[in-house]
Amino acid sequence: MRLDVHSFLLLSIATLLAAGSVVEPSTAADPPKIDFVHDIVPILKVHCAKCHTNGTYKESLSLDTREELLKSKTVVPGKSGESELLRRLTTTDAKERMPSEGKPLPPEQIALIKNWIDAGLPWEPGFTFKGSTYFPPTKLRRPEIPAAQAGLEHPIDRFVDRTFQAKKVPFPAAVDDVAFYRRASLDLIGLVPDVEQVKAFVADAAPDKRAKLVDRLLADRRGYADHWLSFWNDLLRNDYRGTGFIDGGRRQISAWLYRSLAENKPYDQFTRELINPTSDSEGFTLGIKWRGNVNASQVREIQFSQNVSQVFFGINMKCASCHDSFIDTWKLDDAYGLAAIYADKPLEIFRCDKATGRTAAPRFLWEDFGPIDSKQPKAKRLEQLAALVTHPENARYARTIVNRLWQRLMGRGLVEPVDIMANQPWNDELLDYLASYLVDQKYDLQKVLAHIATSRIYQAKVAFEAKEDGPFVFRGPEVKRLTAEQYLDALWQVTGAAPGKADAPVALVDFAATTAPSQRFIRTALVNADPLTRSLGRPNREQVVTTRGEVLTTLQALDLSNGQILASLLSRGAQQIRQKNPKATSGEMVQSIYWQMLSRAPSAEELATSLDIVGTQPTPEGLADLLWSLSMLPEFQLIR
Repeated sequence: MRLDVHSFLLLSIATLLAAGSVVEPSTAADPPKIDFVHDIVPILKVHCAKCHTNGTYKESLSLDTREELLKSKTVVPGKSGESELLRRLTTTDAKERMPSEGKPLPPEQIALIKNWIDAGLPWEPGFTFKGSTYFPPTKLRRPEIPAAQAGLEHPIDRFVDRTFQAKKVPFPAAVDDVAFYRRASLDLIGLVPDVEQVKAFVADAAPDKRAKLVDRLLADRRGYADHWLSFWNDLLRNDYRGTGFIDGGRRQISAWLYRSLAENKPYDQFTRELINPTSDSEGFTLGIKWRGNVNASQVREIQFSQNVSQVFFGINMKCASCHDSFIDTWKLDDAYGLAAIYADKPLEIFRCDKATGRTAAPRFLWEDFGPIDSKQPKAKRLEQLAALVTHPENARYARTIVNRLWQRLMGRGLVEPVDIMANQPWNDELLDYLASYLVDQKYDLQKVLAHIATSRIYQAKVAFEAKEDGPFVFRGPEVKRLTAEQYLDALWQVTGAAPGKADAPVALVDFAATTAPSQRFIRTALVNADPLTRSLGRPNREQVVTTRGEVLTTLQALDLSNGQILASLLSRGAQQIRQKNPKATSGEMVQSIYWQMLSRAPSAEELATSLDIVGTQPTPEGLADLLWSLSMLPEFQLIR
């Protein structure tokens, strides 16, 4: 890169702004890793909860949530030595020592609290000590759709508007055509839009052009499969290399998954083929066979229980895999009952890695939909389980997936976090409506996506979170950062620097019938992760991952501002751009790159600055600097 230092600093700041948060500082010696659920919750529950949670807050100290604890100013995250909480736990003054009743905390527990504070006070998302009075429905509910108002005929908008009226929130204005096209294209097929198609869309005066655009994007079967492959790879812990693949301890489902997405396989059929699998789809249920001795909660049967619970029901069964859960109502027997359905032989229950002498009985999480016949062989039990999971009246199943889709398109779920579906939605009726809509549409996920994307609220201007005390108030779509795949795909679109072949062994799919073909290049989702894609958020898929981090890390900032992989990509891309357009002037190239990356022309000031970067005679070096400069902008990195 050959930008001057002043430009470098300005654009580095732009990178930080694009993340919407401050970069987390690194430390020379990071504190020991803390498992909040297993290390900290038991201590707080036994010694602190009686006096400082769930309505009882002695000395105005509430431990209900991390936010409430921070309000008390008794802890300074990262600085245990400055934290009143630690001082009160360690003081020898009987009048000040906590807990005030009983014996002091043993040294090993005090050490855990100290390390927890030094680690920044990590907290399980969504966890609270405060008792909940909300119980999500097991059976499907069909709420009455509110009456239509002028301009609010879409069912989703009717539910949203009722919430807005109750909260005295104005319905946000719609985004312009360019912003809508860019948002819809990135959300539905993961690509920045084609320049000529954007211009034609803006010029189109048809009142239904946005609905037609959504249909056209979703009809692009290749674009849809390439984009949503990453979502499902994360969710189903599928990858193309990594732990377990070399020694046969793990199998990928890439070919089956890609074909299922390209064909828009109904979600209930998709689920049944994962739970009661064929040889092509069994990698999900197989999990990972770890080398050597492992904890009882890491064996394949328990992985099955954990993964099925998390993916299809938004339930964290990991805590209950060791003992009765500290964070919700699930019990050890629940985790093992689900695991026993998958077991090849009688499955002994272990509590905290110690044998109990009891054998787990195969059992589904909710018996409302029917039993599992423990006398049947494994294959038959899995068939029964698949039918119970996808039962048309199983609200927990339908609500979980539509909540995930809402979160992907709107930036925040109706229920947050998406893996704690026992939390109360900000609009219970809207979640029920979307769940019933999915069932009525025969589990067609694309129809749910189209239903959301054609609503006025999806097409509204983004809401910037208001600083409020109390529960979350929905105000509209939220800003989303480009995923690693979207970011790199956009650069590959502009530069033509995509790799020549895929690493994913996906089956060949006939895309001849595609009505809206996406650009034909190998997408990031189809290649193995490199350090840059890891840095930008693509996870190691050894565990189920349902959401990626939204906070810019130090490593991401460094890789974007001065990373060799990105610099090399842009250098190759700039050379290809120059070779393909040998007669183009600097001005023509600047205009073209702006349109391709930002879906607009540069302003007069931007054009002058860009021409200064590119030079009078465009060179690959100058073009690479321009590509980098634009790729750092919030306008490029964010979906608004």
